[in-house]
Amino acid sequence: MLKSTAKAIRELLDEQRVLSLAVIVDGVPYAGLLPFVALPEYAGVMVHASRLSKHTKGLSDGARAGVLLHEQYAPGKDALQIKRATFECVVRPLERKSDQWIEGRGWYLARFPDSRITFNLGDFTLYRLEFQHGLYVGGFGRAVDIEPGDLPKIATLK
Repeated sequence: MLKSTAKAIRELLDEQRVLSLAVIVDGVPYAGLLPFVALPEYAGVMVHASRLSKHTKGLSDGARAGVLLHEQYAPGKDALQIKRATFECVVRPLERKSDQWIEGRGWYLARFPDSRITFNLGDFTLYRLEFQHGLYVGGFGRAVDIEPGDLPKIATLK
């Protein structure tokens, strides 16, 4: 992967604040929109979601999920030129009050301090969505596969 591509993927993970999540619920595709935090090693993302929401029914341990990140559309911009990355992920719910959950809560609150109240609600859970494979599209006709071996390169960029 070119350094410029790795940098563009990292920018999406660092600068965007919401992702589109695609899951299967009761055998049917379902999409949701969630705030996210990139994991420190850029090997995935973390979301905080209510188990009462329909999309969380597709977030069981080991389930597969799809994530889409994209730059914001602006008037006058060609929609086909919007930078975006999709990732196939494996879902890992975090056990409430575990060391991983406490650490993840800190990362999440650092990015979304107004979400503090939801951590006191028993139906909210943190989920790690671990990247398996992806595709980066830097505009029309510019698509690059993202392999697991590319993720460490993304993590080392400043």
